[in-house]
Amino acid sequence: MRIRSPSLHELHAFASAARHGSFSKAAEDLCVTQGAISRAIARLEEHLGQTFFFRQARGIELTASGRAYLDLVGPALQTLESAAIAQRVPAATTRLRLSVAPTLAIKWLIPRLADWQALHPQITLSLAPYQHDEDFSSPDIDAWLRPGEDDWPNGIAADYIVGREIVAICHPKELRGRHPLREPVDLLSRPLLYHTNYPNNWRVWLDAVGVSNMSLTPSADFEQVSMLVQAVMAGLGVAIVQRCLIDEELSSGRIAIPFDRPISIKRGYMLCTRRASHSNRALQQLHQWLKAQAAANHPKPVITGNA
Repeated sequence: MRIRSPSLHELHAFASAARHGSFSKAAEDLCVTQGAISRAIARLEEHLGQTFFFRQARGIELTASGRAYLDLVGPALQTLESAAIAQRVPAATTRLRLSVAPTLAIKWLIPRLADWQALHPQITLSLAPYQHDEDFSSPDIDAWLRPGEDDWPNGIAADYIVGREIVAICHPKELRGRHPLREPVDLLSRPLLYHTNYPNNWRVWLDAVGVSNMSLTPSADFEQVSMLVQAVMAGLGVAIVQRCLIDEELSSGRIAIPFDRPISIKRGYMLCTRRASHSNRALQQLHQWLKAQAAANHPKPVITGNA
């Protein structure tokens, strides 16, 4: 039997253009170019010997023949779409293994994972053990979210996500009383709490806000940011930390930022992936989501440091 009906591509182009009254909107709807829509409809009109649209400067409009044809094929196209949806095998669940620095996982990533699950229910994101001396050789890990700058092994692509902004924090009581913190230099009258692995953070921040050539005497140092923040909440002193790691404590009022002067350093949390995996759609979606989370409601740094 000779098939006289047009192709589904042509029919979908026609129906979408008719619904939207626009070739360009039909192209967006069907994820093709406007030229592809125009050519498909031209083929359809030539095949059936009809003119279905008036082409006008302000857009397109169905002819009487076009309206009649849409009434005929519209329900059939909807029936075909419904049948395809009903018979389609659900997409297989994709699993991504992400190695994350523990503090970032606890303080920044995990509180946001409900959003990820809502947006990407078909992609299971699990957290792999974190290795300080990571060599990126484990085949069981798809990506790494870890601190660093720009020195990465061959075959590894790294993109900055969050964590370059550092701020001074204090106990809220330091903003009240007889001798409240009024200027950055006032911080030097309080015990200075240091991060063991990044002792230069204080010097970098103070230099950037104009407090230079001052003698700094550490009161105590802590190996983890969580310990550093706990010490500030206990009233043991003031500290410099990454802004992204203190959302919960700030919102609850347990700590305060006495001077809204975040600075940007070179070190931050980078999403590291194998260059060979760049075509992995799930990894692309994770990358986009992480960037969006970092950009949302986050202060922009105003000064640049060199730590």
